Formats: sequence, structure tokens, C-alpha cells
Amino acid sequence: MTGNKLMEMLNMAVARELQVSIQYMWQNVEAKGIRGVMVRGIFRKTAITEMLHAETIADRLVFMGGKPTTKPDMITVGENFDEMLSEDIKSEEEAVKIYREIIVLADNEGDIVTRKLFENILVDEEKHLDDFRTLLGD
Repeated sequence: MTGNKLMEMLNMAVARELQVSIQYMWQNVEAKGIRGVMVRGIFRKTAITEMLHAETIADRLVFMGGKPTTKPDMITVGENFDEMLSEDIKSEEEAVKIYREIIVLADNEGDIVTRKLFENILVDEEKHLDDFRTLLGD
């Protein structure tokens, strides 16, 4: 049986995925200058991937008897390209940390499906983090 803590963390993950999907899509729209124009497609593609994550996690949460949130975490677009990427790196670092915790909790509860789901999502999140760090020059 899945515990309430795991379901709470999945709902937190839904809120984060909604947040970054909006954040990255708005960055795609608002990116200015040569650097911004060159990476708009990366912002857009990443936003779509994050929305798909939100949907997948919400589906799992409903299966487990929960109700997914419709409220994103706080969205911070940034005023310029460097601010955008700095915010994105922060968001992805937080996601990686939380998703690792979810993997451990799901494993401890014997919830293999949730564990595997987040292992797969974690691969994407680490790739996003690497992409944003590379774009910023970190």
C-alpha cells in the first residue's frame, strides 16, 4: 500500500512540472537577442517534455487514489537570458533532488512502478540540467 507521503511528493512533482513547463514556454516566447533566438527551440522542447512529465505523474497519482494539483509552483521567467538559465538550473537541481527522494521512498514502499517512472523522468531532468548549464557556460 502506498503511503500518504509518497502521494504528497508526487503532487509536489506535478506542481513543479507544471511550473517549469510554463516557465520554459514563456522563456521561449520572451527570449531576446542572438543568444535567445538561438535557444528558443530548446526552451520550447523542454517545456513540452515537462508537461508530458506532469501528465504522466498525474496519471500515476490518480491510479494510486490521489488527486493531482492544478496549481504550479511559483514561475520565474527571468529578465534576461542569463537570469532565465540561472532560474532553470535552480529548478532542475531541485527536481533532481526531489525525484531522487521519491525514488528512494517508492522503493522503500515496494512501489516498483513509481520508482521506475521517476528513474525515467530523472534521466530527462539531468539532461535538462546539463543543457541549461552548458547554455549558461557553467
